[in-house]
Amino acid sequence: MTGADLQALAPHLVLIGGTLALLLAISFVRSHVLALAVTLATLVATLFALPASNAAGARVIDGFLAIDAYANFFNALFVIAAIASALLGYRYLERRITLAHREEFYVLLLTATLGAMAMASATHFAAFVLGLEVLSISLYAMIAYPEEGQAPLEAALKYLVLSGVASTTQLFGMALAYAATGSMAFEAAFSASSLLAVAGQAMILAGVAFKLSLVPFHMWTPDVYQGAPAPVTGFVATVSKGAVVALLLRYVVETGALGAAPLVLGVVIIAVVSMVVGNLLALLQDNLKRILAYSSIAHIGYLLIAVVLAASISGAPMALETGMVYLAGYFLMTLAAFGVMTVLSSEAGGEDAERLEAYEGLFWQRPLLAATLSAAALSLAGIPLTIGFIAKFYLFAAGAEGELWTLVWALVIGSAIGVYYYLRIIFTMTKTPAAEDEGEAREAAPAAERAGAWEAAAVVVALGAGIVVFGIYPTPIIDIARAAAQAFGG
Repeated sequence: MTGADLQALAPHLVLIGGTLALLLAISFVRSHVLALAVTLATLVATLFALPASNAAGARVIDGFLAIDAYANFFNALFVIAAIASALLGYRYLERRITLAHREEFYVLLLTATLGAMAMASATHFAAFVLGLEVLSISLYAMIAYPEEGQAPLEAALKYLVLSGVASTTQLFGMALAYAATGSMAFEAAFSASSLLAVAGQAMILAGVAFKLSLVPFHMWTPDVYQGAPAPVTGFVATVSKGAVVALLLRYVVETGALGAAPLVLGVVIIAVVSMVVGNLLALLQDNLKRILAYSSIAHIGYLLIAVVLAASISGAPMALETGMVYLAGYFLMTLAAFGVMTVLSSEAGGEDAERLEAYEGLFWQRPLLAATLSAAALSLAGIPLTIGFIAKFYLFAAGAEGELWTLVWALVIGSAIGVYYYLRIIFTMTKTPAAEDEGEAREAAPAAERAGAWEAAAVVVALGAGIVVFGIYPTPIIDIARAAAQAFGG
């Protein structure tokens, strides 16, 4: 391994070193503040190591990991999401988790981020599995993070069992692909006429569809979202799915995995059904976590437009750029929505603030939080002057350029359906609270403000501001994504 290789791997090495430092720190000193400080220092140092990694140029480490601008774009998203999750989770853990179990949360957060970063760089099936399992095993524990309740344990158990089935399917697909090609590297040429190759690709893509909660592999999503602690749900909805999308785009471009017409048709059908079913099922929900769960199914369905376009060599640069811009917007608006929920849940003594009734009158009690959630909802709906509009416009333009009219129409119809339940969230916040609860609510809000949670509120407001600022002026994100897409593969 050369010095340039080590420089390219700097973000991963910094994150690994920080994780080890955190393990040693909590072994000697049980301090929640210290654990948070070490975690934030590690993540910030990892973020600052990314430019140095890009300066080393695109590097392929032993045919195992590709460290390039494309991977580092996603790495930046993962690290920023982890920073937000750590800050949002601090007050939540202070008030909801017993003293003996707080610090380990941050170890799991760092290892999950490391697994996601490995997936974004994977160019080999072994790296694919390694990154996926490091991420998944960390998430199992995070979803079930110690609470006096059945819901987190039930959610983690469902995710563990179903994820195990998906991973087994993927591994069998990889075995078939290896039998067809004699190689486990992504760049190996897959023969579309080989039955083994097509069957292997289909099984790998089915496992990926489960991780992305695409229809018909989506049934775990609303239950896991609802059962997991609020800050963990936001991390699962962004980093977990973002890592799989980053890997999937690289995989499709480098392997020609969608070279066979039946596979393309299957992905198109899954995308259309996910867009429509996800939005229709969200209409029936009165739980904000479940609304966002079904919404995420639809949004990943939208994102498959970029995946299908990536199957074409001529469309690959546009597909990569579209996927990166869309995911950047998706991270912002999803983290903002779950951030508001986490702040309110941190102040509640019982369950998470997940039912829509809990948000009645929020505009009059907590205007900044209500404004942020409104910005997130409008952005998820794709309303102009938000980052969500820019993201959906990119998908629409990419689909039109690739003449993917079925997917484009599904995007339009799904987005139109989604406007209803996103506006329903905003309408709920404008309602006047019930008369018997109004006086109590007015008294509780100032007390909650005095109790702390300033760091979480600051993160939420920053995310909300980012939704609007990048919706009005998206050029920085677009320029970075375009440069990374053009530099893909060195």
